[in-house]
Order: sequence, then C-alpha cells, then structure tokens
Amino acid sequence: MKILQLGKFYPIRGGVEKVMLDLTEGLSARGVDCDMLCACEQSQEIRLNEHGRVLCAKSLVKLAATMISPSMIVTLRRIAKQYDIIHVHHPDPMACLALFLSGFKGKVVLHWHSDILKQKVLLKFYRPLQNWLIQRADVIVGTTPVYVQKSPYLQGVAEKTDYIAIGIHEPEPDEERVTWMRQQYAGKKIVYSLGRLVEYKGYEFLIEAASYLGEEYVVLIGGKGPLQEKLQEQIEQRGLTDRVKLLGYIREEDSPSLFGACDVFCLSSVWKTEAFAIVQVEAMACGKPVVATRIPDSGVSWVNRHEYSGLNVPIMDAEALADAIRTLTADEETYRQYGEQARKLYETCYTYDRMIDRCLDLYRRIMEKK
Repeated sequence: MKILQLGKFYPIRGGVEKVMLDLTEGLSARGVDCDMLCACEQSQEIRLNEHGRVLCAKSLVKLAATMISPSMIVTLRRIAKQYDIIHVHHPDPMACLALFLSGFKGKVVLHWHSDILKQKVLLKFYRPLQNWLIQRADVIVGTTPVYVQKSPYLQGVAEKTDYIAIGIHEPEPDEERVTWMRQQYAGKKIVYSLGRLVEYKGYEFLIEAASYLGEEYVVLIGGKGPLQEKLQEQIEQRGLTDRVKLLGYIREEDSPSLFGACDVFCLSSVWKTEAFAIVQVEAMACGKPVVATRIPDSGVSWVNRHEYSGLNVPIMDAEALADAIRTLTADEETYRQYGEQARKLYETCYTYDRMIDRCLDLYRRIMEKK
C-alpha cells in the first residue's frame, strides 16, 4: 500500500499542513510508504525516512490563500500512478485541480478540514471542482463527526463520511520554565488562550470576561495578528492592564510550558472557521480543564466534552466565559476532577498514535472495497 498526502504548504504554516506532515511521518515510521506533495517556494525533495518523503512543488504566487503551482499539476501527473491512495486535504483548490488533471484511477480520501468560508469569490469559481472532488472521493473524512454532518456541501453523501480526530504528541513542559512563569503571576489563577489575533477568535469577549473575574485571575493571550492594537486599546480602556496580557508571538519551544503553567485554557472563538481547535487538545494533554464555545455547526464543543473535560458556553458571551472559568476553579476538588478527566480524554481520544491507527484502518477498509 502506497499513499500520497496532497495539499497545502511546506514549511508548515497552519493546522492543515501540520496534520498532513504528522500523517506522513507517522505512517512512514510504521513502514507504510507515504509521501507528501505540497506547494513550496522552491522545488525540492526532503527525505523523512526510508518510507517517507516531502515533495515540494515550486509555487509562483499566493492568490486568495491558495498557492498557484503549475509544478504541482505536472508533478502529480508524473507520479500519480505510483500510489494506491491519494489523500487530499481540503480546502486547497490547487491540490484539487492537480488531482482532477492527474488521470489518477486509484482510491481517493478527501480530508474535509473545513468549509471555504471567507473566500466567497474563490468559492464561486471553485465550486464545480469541489463538487467533482466530493463525488470522486471514495471516503470523506472530517476531524469531528459534527463538522461533516453539518457542512452544507456534504449533504447527500453521508454514507461515505467518517472522521479522524486530530491527535498530537504529548507536550513536554519544561518544569523550570513552568515554575518561572507561575512566579511571574504569583497568587493568581492563570487563564490562558493561544491563537492568531483575528476576528473569528473572539478575543474581545475573553478580554471583557476578565472584567467579570476577580483580581485573583490573570488572562494571558498568546499569539500575534492584525487585531493586536485594537485588543490592546480595549484592555487599556477597560482598565484591565494588570489582568489581561497580550504575550505576542509564542515560540514553539515555549508553548508546552505555557499550557503547563496555566490553570484553565479558554477558547473564545465565535465563527465556524474554528473547526476543531487543536489548542484544546494541547491543554487537555497537560491536564488542564477547558472553557470553549458552542459555535454553531463547528466541532469545537464536541472536542471539549461538556462537564467532563471542561465547560462549553454560548458564543459572544463574556459573562458566560467568566462564570465557566469560576466554576472550574471554584474549589480544589472540582478543579482536580476536571483536570484529570481532561487528561483522560486526551489519552483515550486525541493521541498521535490513535490518529495514525484510525488513518491506517481507514486505508485498509477502502482498499478492501472493489
């Protein structure tokens, strides 16, 4: 069995590409021949191990969040026959076009990470190709059952949908770093959030929530983005400079320690653009309870099991966020129980090995079908 992961960028720039690379590395480490074809600034081949490679196709320009890469089309036409399964990661119009023109006759797995929500003009032109891909796929995989059930584009193909929850390697917080971070906010309960400072993250509601929390709480928001100045202005206008901190860019090596140092992780997102929120899983892996939002048609509140790994609240509701944070930290026993359950949920549902197991099982099932 030989697999090709087909999709976005290299080096890694987002969640979709991270899943692609994790699958390629995990499957090839188990002796499955698995390559990854994606757009890149320069054409190159990166050998991961004996069974896996990253094949980079040179791109010309980025247009509407899509890398324009004629090289990807040429490369896939040349190599497609080598593979039994092409696992294409959506949304990526360039990858879909390359598959359409490849002449590939084997099995196709369509990984539906999210609907195209922002690029309305792009979707208008891409829709016929997207419809072809949905029909061409042997199986359509979401990251949660909720998202594929609710997507308006997947109605009528429920019989061939499945899901593979995103799994992660266990984070390894640096204990010295964790101790240092907690000393910076001694005597405070630390509420942490991590993500790009963009509209769909709903950070204005998390900042507002801080005004409903007592002075024993501090809210730390990691990440950078176009809303940084606006959010900082909100913090200052609300007189919350001692209770809400924008940390800016978080280095990859520092991220586990911030999860380890916090008491509660809070996801305040408000749009379906947030389809899974892997940061919730990172928090659970560190034994931290999660407050998340019930985004309509999103899988976010499925990932965070309500009243087990944490609490889910309505979107755009600062008071509800604050109430949930207080509930989780009300007393030591409640906090301990939620933290232990969050860790258990990670161990049973969201480990890296479980994701690879689920993917392998899926491949074997579709290869058995004639």
